[in-house]
Amino acid sequence: MRQNISTGTEWEDKVGYSRAVRIGNHIAVSGTTAVDSNGTIVGKNDVYKQTLQCFRNIEKALKQAGSSLKDVVRTRTFITNIENWEDFGRAHAEVMGGIKPVATLVEVSKLIDPDLLIEIEVDAIIGSDNNKSLD
Repeated sequence: MRQNISTGTEWEDKVGYSRAVRIGNHIAVSGTTAVDSNGTIVGKNDVYKQTLQCFRNIEKALKQAGSSLKDVVRTRTFITNIENWEDFGRAHAEVMGGIKPVATLVEVSKLIDPDLLIEIEVDAIIGSDNNKSLD
């Protein structure tokens, strides 16, 4: 059974995607940026703050799908300047350090908005024994 998770943003219908898709105990969360519920970019010029906001948004989608960060088994991160890897790494470790998913970090030339510095997608499998939340 397939469950599509939506945030209700205009982009999902315009581009034809879901924030997350759950099939069985697997959840894939699409590329997620540091935009809050009002559509405002959080942490302009700050990779650390943007990374934390990405994970807040990811966590919200996972909860809608009946999961949590504890079930994340893979993170894929796209960063516009690889020299900022340490700020990303610090935030990633704060959120995912106790979970320790496999992780990929790739530099890209740009994201959809020049103020966005980072985009993260995750895969989760429900049933992990770890427990981590941003709450």
